[in-house]
Amino acid sequence: LVACAGIATFSAMDVLMKGLSIDIGAYNAVLWRTGAGALVSGLLYVAARPAMPDAPTMRIHAWRALFVAGMAITFFWALARLPMAEAIALAFVAPLMTLYMAAIFLGEKIGPRSIAASMLGLVGVVVIVAGKLGQGQYEAEALLAVGAVFLSAIFYAYNLILARRQAKMAEPMEIAFYQNLFVTLFLGLGAPWFAVPPGSAHAPHIVGAAILATISLLLLSWAYARAEAQILATTEYTGFLWAMLFGWIF
Repeated sequence: LVACAGIATFSAMDVLMKGLSIDIGAYNAVLWRTGAGALVSGLLYVAARPAMPDAPTMRIHAWRALFVAGMAITFFWALARLPMAEAIALAFVAPLMTLYMAAIFLGEKIGPRSIAASMLGLVGVVVIVAGKLGQGQYEAEALLAVGAVFLSAIFYAYNLILARRQAKMAEPMEIAFYQNLFVTLFLGLGAPWFAVPPGSAHAPHIVGAAILATISLLLLSWAYARAEAQILATTEYTGFLWAMLFGWIF
């Protein structure tokens, strides 16, 4: 239930990020959101007077952030070019990949219910893509966006595996702060060429997205510390309900 709440919060963040990605581009949307997220989560984290993470924990913070950065850029670039529900539905190959990655990297035994749930999601992805291609509804850029979603899904699937490991090594607030910090630092390497300061009209959306993303990360980190990745990966499918609702409303 906590993981489902995290997915709902993340889907609400997608609404703000879709608008920002259209207005200022995916790179700038993610850069400024994670920068704001580092400030928000950093204030809460420092207030708790935490001990400095050891080297192995810091390495997994940085390693996961690298995949999160790639996942976010590719997904939000695609989200600016596809309907919200469609982009999230296409990303549902990620839970399927997570199941088998969990078996390989975490040694989890995959249950038949988890396999059945993931296969239903995969069938849904095939139906959506086949239907659109059959009707000729994808333009060249939209097809690139579909490819970007699938690439993002690969990054996201491995990110969920790392989330399970990370949640056993660090508290949720520590994870939220260092993920935002490292993603900002990684993306900041391209700032001299790609960064554009956002306008004042974008500030509320950036701060709102940062707060929603941080809340989602806290909820999911708490959940992944307490249940196997193969169980929680299938909660990703609840995101489609929120994507349809938010896509319709906003």
